[in-house]
Amino acid sequence: MNLLDIIRTANSNLFRNKLRSLLTIIAIFVGSFTIILNNGINYGVNSYVDTQVANAGGQGYLEVIKTDHELGVNIQMGPSGPTEFDPDATPIFQRITQDDLETLRGVEGVQRAIGLPMVSARYIQSYENNKRFELSLQAFPSDRLNVDMISGRMVNNNRNALEIALAPDFAEALGYTDESVLGRQVRLGIRLQQLGDTTSAPEIIRHIDVTVVGVQNRSVVGMGANFINLTTANAIQDLMLSEIPEAFRPADDFMFAIVEVDEDATDEEIAVIQELLREKGFQAMTIAEQVGMVMSIFDAITTILNVFGAIALLAASIGIVNTLFMAVQERTKEIGLMKAMGLSSSKIFLMFSSEAIMLGFWGSVVGIIAASIARVVGNNIANNTFLADLPGFTLIEFSVPSTLSIVFLIMFIAFVAGTLPARRAARQNPIDALRYE
Repeated sequence: MNLLDIIRTANSNLFRNKLRSLLTIIAIFVGSFTIILNNGINYGVNSYVDTQVANAGGQGYLEVIKTDHELGVNIQMGPSGPTEFDPDATPIFQRITQDDLETLRGVEGVQRAIGLPMVSARYIQSYENNKRFELSLQAFPSDRLNVDMISGRMVNNNRNALEIALAPDFAEALGYTDESVLGRQVRLGIRLQQLGDTTSAPEIIRHIDVTVVGVQNRSVVGMGANFINLTTANAIQDLMLSEIPEAFRPADDFMFAIVEVDEDATDEEIAVIQELLREKGFQAMTIAEQVGMVMSIFDAITTILNVFGAIALLAASIGIVNTLFMAVQERTKEIGLMKAMGLSSSKIFLMFSSEAIMLGFWGSVVGIIAASIARVVGNNIANNTFLADLPGFTLIEFSVPSTLSIVFLIMFIAFVAGTLPARRAARQNPIDALRYE
């Protein structure tokens, strides 16, 4: 018997007991489906994020906060564990002062360091229809970032004009199209800060007119924020503090700063600059690292799901062992006859091992078919619901090399599981086997 004959025979022998083989294939399918689908989700999310990060640019761009670096602080999560309160200690997260900016500028490799004003607006209002809408407002951090635009351009931090780049859907809500809104003036309602207890006092709203220069496309860089240039941010900050006497105004400091280094700097060179900043009490992160923090959480979730898939495959492996042991017992006389006719023990071993491999193969095939159906259904649901605002985001994508590697892995696991019963079949004594009742 050649290899093709052995595989054909093994595939035929599987379905002598259709129910038993079908149940084993279903058990393998559960594990393969879980792993293949989970791998598809992981690949889809990573592909989208990688594309967005690549399109975002940001070479040599770092976001910096000031922390007590001796506490081992995670920028977003805070200290790693309970720390006894010390009234004389400085806060973990501190505002960045003008002196801190000078310190940042003095670090070797830093070309530019600025603080971003933290500003907000109560609403945005159109002169077209007088409708008001709540909005998220953010100073555009750096022209090194690339934001995908539907129309127009991003705000220019080097211009003295008051500019805003609208988030998606705002142009239509304000009564314009994405094209006709360009160059239009819109009004921002700014809430003025007041001294003393203002809980019962009516809020004071003042207005500032800004020019729309662009409309953003949906992306992970924009994240729904309406970007303004630094001139606009400073004007809003001055307006917010206009009711507070000069002597009582807060210090001119910032929650975080932007640091720019050489755009051609390698990852190793940026890591050196980050270490220098850390020694001075600052934490600096690139865009890729910021996204990586979110992706690490997602990767942990997918790892857990893969563990469940692996457990299902382990249970399926026990089913393969049981299926083949039963097959060996039922076909004992047949094994004796094949040996008596000159079939070697290695061929017998290969035949039963091939049956195990075919169980893994068919379980994987069913898993791929089911995962493909889930991909179509899942992507349709996602694109019409929670991913509707992120065009180009395909939740489930399959990588052919990755999927094939999973199939081969499952077939290998099936082969290993079938080794013991195949070895038992190969070691059968032909005379004893022919006498078996």
